[in-house]
Amino acid sequence: MMYTTTICFDFGNTRLKCAVFNKEKFVQEIILPNDDEHTIKTILDEYKPTHSILSSVIEHNPVIEKILTERTVFHLLNHNTKLPITTPVGKPETIGADRLALAVAAITLFPQQHNLAIGLGTCITYNFINKYHAFIGGSISLGMEMRFKALHTLTAKLPYVKVDENFPLIGYDTKTNILSGVWWGMAKEIDGIIQAYHHKYDNLNVLLSGGDGVLLAPHLESKIFADPHLIYKGLYAISEYNNR
Repeated sequence: MMYTTTICFDFGNTRLKCAVFNKEKFVQEIILPNDDEHTIKTILDEYKPTHSILSSVIEHNPVIEKILTERTVFHLLNHNTKLPITTPVGKPETIGADRLALAVAAITLFPQQHNLAIGLGTCITYNFINKYHAFIGGSISLGMEMRFKALHTLTAKLPYVKVDENFPLIGYDTKTNILSGVWWGMAKEIDGIIQAYHHKYDNLNVLLSGGDGVLLAPHLESKIFADPHLIYKGLYAISEYNNR
C-alpha cells in the first residue's frame, strides 16, 4: 500500500520551517533559509509530497502557493478553512494560523476534553478549547527572544543576552540576572496562567509546544504534555480534514 506524503509549512515571525509526514507519522522537521521559488521546489523534488498545507503569519512569497497548487493537493490555512473546531464569531480572520493549528492538534490528541494549548514562539500564545471543541480564545504574551531584545533596546546600558539554557535562580552578574529574569519569569507566568485555568475548569489538559518548550518544561510545576511538533500535527490534521 502506498502512503501519502504531506508537507506542512509553518511560516512564523522568526523562522520558516516545514515538516514531512508519511501518512500520519511525523518524519522530520526542516528549517528553510527563505521562501524563494528554488527553495520550495528543492523540498518538493526531494520528498515528492502528494499533499501540502501552508500556515503563514507573514507576508510570504505568493509564487509558492502557485507552485504548491501545481505539484500537490494544496491547502492554505486561513479563516475560511474547514476546521474540526468552532472559533469566535467576532473576527475569525484575526486568529493566527499557528493558533488554529495548535487548537486542532489539542482536540485531535485529547478529544472531548478541556484543553489549554500553549505555543512558545516569537510570542507566547495561550489557546483554550473547551470539551465541545469550541476555541474560546486565550491570551498573547511576550516570547523569550522578545523579552531579551526589549531589555536591551528599551534601556540605556543593559546588554543583549542570547539564549542560554544554563540559567540560575539567583544571577551573579548582569548576564545571568537577565537570564534568570527572562527564563524564570516565563516559567512562573506559564505556571500562574495554568493554575488560573485549573481553578476555572476541571479535567483540563495542558499542552506545550515550541522549541523553547523542551528547555522550559522541566522548570514548570504544572503537569503538561510537551511536544515541540504540535503545530505540525495540527496542520496535518487540518490538511486531512479538508481533503476527505
